Amino acid sequence: MATRTRQRIVHFFAPFALDGLDGLQPAGDYAVEEDEEVIAGATWVAYRRVATFIRLPAVTSGRKPRETIAIDHLKLQAALTRDRAHKDAPSA
Repeated sequence: MATRTRQRIVHFFAPFALDGLDGLQPAGDYAVEEDEEVIAGATWVAYRRVATFIRLPAVTSGRKPRETIAIDHLKLQAALTRDRAHKDAPSA
């Protein structure tokens, strides 16, 4: 089955934690890779995500990536949503 890998950068404004990562990760930009496999219909082509990976340390750390860790894409999205909600919350 044909696959493709999509790459993107995600930004965290505050330190964050995800299952599979050791402890709290610092704020910054992180490279994320998503592997997708093709779903072919008679007249259309679609892709289904089959794996998501994050590269550590952060791109903004200035160091070369040392690790690529498999993560749950839904938990990544939830962490990004929480991070933005925290950033946009009015300070007391």
